[in-house]
Amino acid sequence: MRMNKCCTSSEHCCGQQPQPKKRIHIDFLYLDTTVCGRCQDTEKALDEAVSSVAVILGAAGYEVRVNKVNIATRELAVQYQFISSPTIRVNKRDIALELRESLCEDCGTLCGDNVDCRVWVYNGVEYSAPPKELIVDAILREVYGTKQGESESGPYRLPENLESYFSAKARKAKAEL
Repeated sequence: MRMNKCCTSSEHCCGQQPQPKKRIHIDFLYLDTTVCGRCQDTEKALDEAVSSVAVILGAAGYEVRVNKVNIATRELAVQYQFISSPTIRVNKRDIALELRESLCEDCGTLCGDNVDCRVWVYNGVEYSAPPKELIVDAILREVYGTKQGESESGPYRLPENLESYFSAKARKAKAEL
């Protein structure tokens, strides 16, 4: 008696076609990762979170794609409908359930004016960078369909805080010429 060999890879297995991978798109949007500690710490937490879940999600048929975008201009901010720095979105949904900001001295130094940047809230505690657990939780919510915090906010408009940042940055660059 001959037994069929079933495989454990994505090759044709037991006469079945391989299943295409489902994609999870993660956008990391930020003002600066060279100077801003919040952006640096957020990028590190994101990288750790994706590493933590990538193997499990891969086994479940998912492929994680991370898109890191430096929002260096007003035009990019509008294109990506940027609300606050830093931002992480999973399949176009902001992972922060509420928007809170506080004074960010690093970004203020970049533009020469006072700038507020995102503060992350997780389990009732505020953080200057998202805990890895918050990011993992958001990715898994997206995969398993328990979405939170979705709201219709109407057409995008560049927030005043970012408008001030880009204006101050332009003034500073002009003054340095």
